[in-house]
Amino acid sequence: MSEIRKNIETVKKHMEAACEKCGRDAGEVRLIAVSKTKPLPALQEAYTYGCRDFGENKVQELVEKYEAMPKDIRWHMIGHLQRNKVKYLVDKVFLIHSVDSLRLAQEIEKEAAKLEKTVNILIEVNVAEEESKYGVTAEETPALIEEIAKMPHIRVKGLMTIAPYVEDAEENRQYFEKLNKIYVDIIHKNIDNVFMEELSMGMTGDYEVAITEGATYIRVGTGIFGERNYGNI
Repeated sequence: MSEIRKNIETVKKHMEAACEKCGRDAGEVRLIAVSKTKPLPALQEAYTYGCRDFGENKVQELVEKYEAMPKDIRWHMIGHLQRNKVKYLVDKVFLIHSVDSLRLAQEIEKEAAKLEKTVNILIEVNVAEEESKYGVTAEETPALIEEIAKMPHIRVKGLMTIAPYVEDAEENRQYFEKLNKIYVDIIHKNIDNVFMEELSMGMTGDYEVAITEGATYIRVGTGIFGERNYGNI
């Protein structure tokens, strides 16, 4: 059995076990194969073994892979998105996870309007308030969502966070719990044009904890493809 196939099966088993542990239906959580820096054959193999959601960090890489891969793939932009790159992306991406400012949302709105398309986004929240990470603070999140909700070509679908790198995944439970609380608070606000359905949180080292705190998308790269190889870019 190939390494990628074995890894996908292992991740899926762990996902099911985490769902069982907290009484969730395994179908509520989807796996995004984080394919940044990975060559096409690795993606094709993951596709063969059932992956249909792929996550990329760079617009150029996502666009190139979009052109080369089957069209039933759902592409997720999970990296920091520069405003001048939005136009290359809006007609190719299934979900943008990393909207972290009103100016970025305005650019997405402008480009989506040109194509008469509605773009699904998540708001990136820097729950741990790490200086090295992008994202709005927990306090800024509701006001930003209320502003973005006024844009007719954007649909706010939920929240995303990148938790700190830790040796013990349990240390990140507090951040996943906090993101879930923000998510629930926003649902209760009943804001028009806001569809709080998705919580994108948890990566290779901590996705099981994230699932028990309500994640609907987990983003796994190393756990599927092995260590990153920057020589392939």
